[in-house]
Amino acid sequence: MSRDGVLIVRHENEISGTTDVAARPAFAARRATRTVDGRSVTGWFAEDFTLAELKTLRARERLPELRPANTAFDGREPILTFDEALDIAAAAGVGIAPELKHPSCFAALGLPMEDAFIGALERRGLTGPDAPILIQCFEVGTLQRLRHRIAAPLLQLVAASGGPFDRPDLTFAAMTTPEGLAGIAGYGSWIGADTALIEPAPDAPTALIADAHAAGLRVAGWTFRAENAFLPEGDRIGDAPAAHGRLRERLARFAAHGLDAAFMDQPDLANR
Repeated sequence: MSRDGVLIVRHENEISGTTDVAARPAFAARRATRTVDGRSVTGWFAEDFTLAELKTLRARERLPELRPANTAFDGREPILTFDEALDIAAAAGVGIAPELKHPSCFAALGLPMEDAFIGALERRGLTGPDAPILIQCFEVGTLQRLRHRIAAPLLQLVAASGGPFDRPDLTFAAMTTPEGLAGIAGYGSWIGADTALIEPAPDAPTALIADAHAAGLRVAGWTFRAENAFLPEGDRIGDAPAAHGRLRERLARFAAHGLDAAFMDQPDLANR
């Protein structure tokens, strides 16, 4: 969220990795060190800028060493607001899968993300069970509170280690047991699982998808990427980190495991 409470579309609230803010002398003094979900992070933070200030920044490729062709687009596009992303999706006739990032941290700053988010959905009529939206979050309490206020589909994100920031008594390992999945089904209809939880090694799937389906949950895997740097050894082709590996074969395996959806950096490759 911006300092004036507007939802923006960035993966992290630290924005130097995906914008040109570090090259803007006018904002040099805003470099800071913050604790985000228990981790110390240094950089420039969205919550220190008004929306008008954020709109003066331009997006850039986060991984230029792996995706050099994308740097041709550096400096062309502004940061989008959530409303602008909804406009794009609606115009294209597709759904949208937003993730609420660090809501507890923003709430502690006096920026209640859930209220702003629900307001945006209500203005668009996107609060019903059949709305073309899939709402993601790692935090449990956020999703549980959303379930009490809207009927739109919710997806609980789970990682291969750690646990939800707002539930220090809970681990993702516990959440992905049959009992844990049954608990998620009490408020969500999906889980979004780190691919390592589904297939720790090629052709060696766990029972997670079957257990989730038994609990009435659908499963999305994250994040499928084509570059060798992000692939397990058996799916790589050659040694160059930026070279593309066997993404198609990897996707085919996960589909055979019963995966319902995939979060991807290169969805065009999956379509082909």
